[in-house]
Amino acid sequence: MMRNRYMRFIAAGMSFVLAALGSGCSAPSGAENTVLPQEASMEEIAKGSVNSGASLHDPQVIVAEDGTYYCYGTHMTAATSSDLIKWDTWADGVNGSNKIYDNLLAEPFDAFSFVGKNEQNGYSVWAPSVIYNKKTGKYWMYFCTTSSYIKSNIVLATSDNIGGPYHYEKTIIYSGFAKSDLNLTNFCEIMGEDAATRNRYVSGGAYNNQLWPNAIDPAMFYDADDRLWMVYGSWSGGIFILELDQETGEPIHPVTDDESEVDAYFGKRLIGGFHHSIEGPYIHYDKATGYYYLFLSYGNLQADGGYQIRVLRSENPDGPYVDATGNSLGIKGDLDSYADYGVKLMGNYTLPSLNVTYMAPGGQSTFEGADGKLYIVYHQRFKNNGEFHSVRVHQMAMNEDGWPCVFPFATNGESLSEEGYKTKDIQGTIYVVDHGLEVNNLVNEPVECKFADGNITGGITGTYEVKEGTNFITIKSGDVTFKGVMVEMTDEAGNNTFCISAAGDNNHSIWGVRYGKTSDQ
Repeated sequence: MMRNRYMRFIAAGMSFVLAALGSGCSAPSGAENTVLPQEASMEEIAKGSVNSGASLHDPQVIVAEDGTYYCYGTHMTAATSSDLIKWDTWADGVNGSNKIYDNLLAEPFDAFSFVGKNEQNGYSVWAPSVIYNKKTGKYWMYFCTTSSYIKSNIVLATSDNIGGPYHYEKTIIYSGFAKSDLNLTNFCEIMGEDAATRNRYVSGGAYNNQLWPNAIDPAMFYDADDRLWMVYGSWSGGIFILELDQETGEPIHPVTDDESEVDAYFGKRLIGGFHHSIEGPYIHYDKATGYYYLFLSYGNLQADGGYQIRVLRSENPDGPYVDATGNSLGIKGDLDSYADYGVKLMGNYTLPSLNVTYMAPGGQSTFEGADGKLYIVYHQRFKNNGEFHSVRVHQMAMNEDGWPCVFPFATNGESLSEEGYKTKDIQGTIYVVDHGLEVNNLVNEPVECKFADGNITGGITGTYEVKEGTNFITIKSGDVTFKGVMVEMTDEAGNNTFCISAAGDNNHSIWGVRYGKTSDQ
């Protein structure tokens, strides 16, 4: 492993204060010495955005052998893409004509025998996740069927082909059961008939969702030893993890250990509980850093619900997962202050070149592209556009300390510089967005800053230093240290930009954008 290359900066109680927009920054007189394109004035910055052509909640991407990207989302929506920019939807809706599955809606409706129908008298199918099983040579799709925020289950379907059709095989985890319908689940088969054991999960005759999960949002991954795991959960009792049997697809149930927050039926709790707004887990194992990264959505998914993307990491697949301050958040932690935990990668934001304000990013997952680059995919809402949402893909890269940094704009074929940069290369007006830690509907606005000779003035004040010949940059402001990655990319309006994405040791992330002139200016 290459973990020893990375340093962990642990600092609690840091503050990062942004001054008011319009601080009077201007282009530096020494801008002609930079390797970056000549700076564009505010009037020269084009405004625009991109439309991916697909609307998928909770998207997860898997790459086919021919390099085609398959994206699956809630309500059994599916789309494909060859460039990660434009997506073609080819399946949508839980109905008999959907080509993703074959027997899901056939008698005797086994996948819905416990949860039943939803409030609209239909069937709910959420958050499918597909992985290629190395042992069976089949594609496995786990997804959830549900009828309430408590009553759900996770099921397995398999296919010989990445695009399906997927055949329902079995239901493996149930939540929301009570004494009256326990016989409709696999609980007694796994846990036995003992009343004391049953009462662990059922309180006052009802399911105790403050301590135990809502069985939705499954996501699978292989660890460094090729063991297969599933992470799942939403609000309720938190986020849980179980190892999977690669032959049967069923969980390998552990032995209960309350001190370590391990439960024989549901697995190990990684974070959350008591119905706090943490959901949409996805774990990415990164061979270069040797870490496992737990990506999460905080908040409510509506446009004004404060939805956002967070990340924690661990040296082990089943945790403990910690943030940049070195802290985690289990059932015994300070859950009422859950917003302070986890590195916030992005929330609501706008930038000078965007003609829309981006709201409520979440339902995220990550994948390695056919080009070997690392990407994050999620659904994006927009200000003043109701609950319309669109699938988005951004490239991301690990910083010098091994934390993921998401690039500010939708991917457009950008690559990290092979030559890297020097501190003196980074000059000019850079618009900086601090994503903060709040879970609310406020928009993180950019502030105008001047970078020159290692110093930052304007909307923020501090210093910066580039690790010569690399894409790594360190920014210090007050007591906070941000470690970032630099990249040149075309933004969503066609502008040439130089971007900084950095994670701080206070769990904040910042983005910086410098706009350059285009060839026709």
